[in-house]
Amino acid sequence: MRTLVVGDIHSGVRALEQLLQRAKVSPTDHLIFLGDYVDSWSTAVETVDFLLVLKEKYKCTFIRGNHDELCREWLLTQKENPQWLAHGGTATRDSYLGDDRDNWDTHLEFYATLENYYLAEDNRLYLHAGYTNLKGVDFEYFEQSFYWDRTLWELAMAVDPKLTPDDSNFPKRLNHYKEVFIGHTPISKKEEVVPKNGGNVWNVDTGAAFMGALTIMDVETKEFWQSDPVHTFYPGERGRN
Repeated sequence: MRTLVVGDIHSGVRALEQLLQRAKVSPTDHLIFLGDYVDSWSTAVETVDFLLVLKEKYKCTFIRGNHDELCREWLLTQKENPQWLAHGGTATRDSYLGDDRDNWDTHLEFYATLENYYLAEDNRLYLHAGYTNLKGVDFEYFEQSFYWDRTLWELAMAVDPKLTPDDSNFPKRLNHYKEVFIGHTPISKKEEVVPKNGGNVWNVDTGAAFMGALTIMDVETKEFWQSDPVHTFYPGERGRN
């Protein structure tokens, strides 16, 4: 069984379908999605519908992203958050307004049951953004950090590549886990890029909301597969560019 981690989708279900074929995903694989299922491209409803079907066929773990929480809040209240609308929410709102509202409850249940993080038996940690407590996720004071924090990735980028988790100078915030897999902070917004490593942290957000591709990675071997640039599936749309 492979454990495959999937970066931020941002409503790019057409790219996701291609990606699963390229990675030859099978029912024996464990798919871990790092969040941000919506906001960017026009197929938000179709993306969540696809994930719900996928859940019935494969072993899936769905992590909560900040965009998922923003979308859930709008579905519950219809109160429009200007920040959300300006960062991909407009496309998601329009997708839901064009959908049968009887479907909204099913999607709200999906958003409500997303996990803030997943710690596997092999001590690999999966979450959307980060955490701030030096003792690790179990001691985090603010739940929102799991899907909003960017300082974990900033810290990972500052780690001396020569250091290992066994070194005394390795950041204490990172050395609780064998590896950490995140999304949230796109590695690039302007071009196609590959997953990036800093310390023991892997960032799998390769800019699907912008000009990049969607990525899936085998966490054991670090082999990865990518879709075509997601924007090519949505001609005439700007995404978050």
